[in-house]
Amino acid sequence: MMGLARGALAATPGIGFWKLCGSGTGEGFTPRPNLGVYAILATWPDHTTAEAQTATAPAFARYHARAKESWTVFLTPVSARGTWSGRQPFVPAPAPLTGPVAALTRATLRPRAALRFWNRVPDISAAIGADPDVTFKIGIGEVPLLHQVTFSIWPSTETMARFARADGPHARAIRAVREGDWFSEELYARFAITGTRGTWLGTNPLDSLKETA
Repeated sequence: MMGLARGALAATPGIGFWKLCGSGTGEGFTPRPNLGVYAILATWPDHTTAEAQTATAPAFARYHARAKESWTVFLTPVSARGTWSGRQPFVPAPAPLTGPVAALTRATLRPRAALRFWNRVPDISAAIGADPDVTFKIGIGEVPLLHQVTFSIWPSTETMARFARADGPHARAIRAVREGDWFSEELYARFAITGTRGTWLGTNPLDSLKETA
């Protein structure tokens, strides 16, 4: 499906920018592939089209038919900077974020920096895994080792910013990236969550936010 679905995805009415991604083992933040978990990122002209096409369009229907489980998160971009494959895929609609926030980071690693980058990943993964505020997190990618994406959901912008600013492996890695010019391309985006469908490991991860509230 990583190869055969591309033509059907490109022909899906209403679809804009899209990417097929694999994932890493564990929580996804490793270079070892997890052959059981895949992600589709796609942009749409509106929420109604997104809901309809991700449920019934042929490419998505084939994925659902072959999957034991699927979880879809509907998002509205509120900020974005950088590029992905030379494009700016998200058109932000700036608005105050008063609820849960999703964060996506995407980078193309320079080959010379790949080893140094991956040497830092276990400590970052442990830090985010131990953070009580993170609601959901996964590492995915287009090309193993070189094209990497992280996706996470947080209860609020404050909790996300607190993790990003804390002096730890994540902050030190960011400094190393900047000082060493490790990325040839990067993108950072934040989203408001407008809905979900399905389950992840038997539950909807956002249910924990409702229980907390």
